[in-house]
Amino acid sequence: MNNRQLFLSHLAQTTDFPLMIEIEKAEGVFLYGPDGKSYLDLISGIGVSNVGHRHPHILAAIQEQLDKYLHLMVYGEYVQQPQALLAEALVKTLPQPLDNVYLVNSGSEAVEGALKLAKRYTNRREIISCVNAYHGSSHGALSVGGNEIFKRAYRPLLPGISHIEYGELEHLEKITAETAAVIIETIQGEAGIRVGSKTYFKALRQRCTETGALLILDEIQAGFGRTGKFWAFEHFDIQPDILVCAKGMGGGMPIGAFISSREIMSVLKNNPLLGHITTFGGHPVSAAASLATIQVIHEEKLTAQVAQKALLFRELLDHPKITGIRNKGLMMALSFDSFEVLKPIIDRCIANGVITDWFLFCDNAMRIAPPLTISEEEIRLACSRIIASIH
Repeated sequence: MNNRQLFLSHLAQTTDFPLMIEIEKAEGVFLYGPDGKSYLDLISGIGVSNVGHRHPHILAAIQEQLDKYLHLMVYGEYVQQPQALLAEALVKTLPQPLDNVYLVNSGSEAVEGALKLAKRYTNRREIISCVNAYHGSSHGALSVGGNEIFKRAYRPLLPGISHIEYGELEHLEKITAETAAVIIETIQGEAGIRVGSKTYFKALRQRCTETGALLILDEIQAGFGRTGKFWAFEHFDIQPDILVCAKGMGGGMPIGAFISSREIMSVLKNNPLLGHITTFGGHPVSAAASLATIQVIHEEKLTAQVAQKALLFRELLDHPKITGIRNKGLMMALSFDSFEVLKPIIDRCIANGVITDWFLFCDNAMRIAPPLTISEEEIRLACSRIIASIH
């Protein structure tokens, strides 16, 4: 059997209509099929390849670590240089007192750890999240997700979960002294790129402080330069009690983290001992790749380029069928009248060598989140192909 047949026969499927694009090689912003066809990747593997595919600095860091060691021991027992250097580099991007990093394997795992940490620290059980939020697909992360379509088949989920509307000031009254934490995407991703106001986020921060609820900011999609700041919360002059990250963190390798203060994180050390455990979290190869990713973002000044690149996208994506563009940096959504209008356009984009898609909870909007390394020439090429695909 060929690769496509093997894929359909032996790999678990998540839909009846997978894209079925076979990729043999990736480089920069391009993916290449075995037939030599190139695809410009405008979604970065869903927010992962912020520094492009196979960045030379990332590959060098991976190779250097491969020559030293792979997995040694469950997280938190051995002193491993890649983990220690990565934690230091992450802390340097953050305000005090966010100085303690717990490394995991993915965004869902980071959310799970953050929820446990908030419950343990506050000794409360209520968690508040937003309507149309997406925080992952494991049971705890799914529980705080904000779309019932994805949840109903898996109930009962975690108890004590309630939802507020993202950006609605009056809903903040639902945060009380019974609330362990509010978990919120700094920029809502799967809702179709929804951006709250600075007024909203300052009020949210104040309400959490007043009630003793912890503020968990989910920057799994929005972090690592995607919005034009290293962290999206920098746009709003606030900071979280717990920060969650993954996706663009690893330069293409699987890694995530939840980050908090030493005071808050210390509760995982006792009652019970080993309050959170991961075998592969902070895998040394992934940690080395993540450190290299931070270095690339800084050295190539990628965040400083985001606003101008986003503006070029907005200027070039001008068509009567595009009903609006929402974005924060290179986290973008192009609105159309309906999914029925959008889906054939996405299909034609792929046929024309541009990979994009829609959003889980906003199926009339096209996702655009290219590698931050994308050049002006590549933006122009991508936009010309998108416009040519709109009939």
